[in-house]
Amino acid sequence: MKNNLHVFLGATVADAAARPLHWVYNQKKLLSYIKGKKDFTFLKKNKSPFYNIKTGKVSGYNAISQIMFKTLLKDNRNIEERFKKNITKNFGPGSIYWKNLNLRAKYRKVKDWRGIIKGPWIHQNIIETVKNIKSKKKLTGGKKVNESDGYCAALPYFLYGYNLKSLKKIISTVTVSKISLKYALAKFYLIDLALKGSKDPLNEFIKIFKKNPYFKSVVNDIQKVKKLKSKPHSIIVKKLGMACSYPGTFNSSIHSIINSTSYKDAILKTIKAGGCNCSRVNFIGAYFAALKGVNTIPKSWIKKTDLAKKILDQK
Repeated sequence: MKNNLHVFLGATVADAAARPLHWVYNQKKLLSYIKGKKDFTFLKKNKSPFYNIKTGKVSGYNAISQIMFKTLLKDNRNIEERFKKNITKNFGPGSIYWKNLNLRAKYRKVKDWRGIIKGPWIHQNIIETVKNIKSKKKLTGGKKVNESDGYCAALPYFLYGYNLKSLKKIISTVTVSKISLKYALAKFYLIDLALKGSKDPLNEFIKIFKKNPYFKSVVNDIQKVKKLKSKPHSIIVKKLGMACSYPGTFNSSIHSIINSTSYKDAILKTIKAGGCNCSRVNFIGAYFAALKGVNTIPKSWIKKTDLAKKILDQK
């Protein structure tokens, strides 16, 4: 596919597949939802305890990727500025995301308000980004959380072949967290190694960066996870991190990658582990698509993903 967009397709399909079970932190409850199912992707009935959107649609993680993709499709000039405008248009005041943010503030007065939100959920990084763009701040990215929105925002941009320096600028558009920037860049290096034909991108990453002070913590994390390979994935995810934050979301993703032989296997494993599965599968899906090509993505899953056709049309 043009511009290696099969990698973006891998992320998008994986997100939509996991979405109905997004943010289910009680692993026992999750197991009851998927009992007797070999394939528990694209559940018809939403089980996310926080928000409810139609099956086939994507979470807020992949939604920011789609805004970048839309920005790139229109033009390759002034990408950063147009991306910011598209962020405020799609997520800011007047959008369903912003409306639901205001509802969240209202429902916090209710003892157990979870599950009341009908429609998409806006992430903390995007809330801050919208406010910072509106305030005309030079640095617009959020700084309160260390999460995957920066990686997701930059994924289509990276696939269009832009250099590392400009990639940092795009990531910083939605997060200025140093931890988020570091782990996002590590993900891109791993995907890049996979695209360039590496048979073992993780080991190659370790070899390249073992003496690099910037990636020291990432190399240490990968080595730590590799030692836990033989342990059950769901148990290790509970230990390494079920939530959205780095380094947990990265480390849990690595454990899924090293214990899976295929895209399908990795995504199912990740969904079954619970928590913020969508942040993890946006990386895992992209990684396996880069490593094994577009045919690794199940065709039946592609058909169930609302936004897949738009990506496939860019041949």
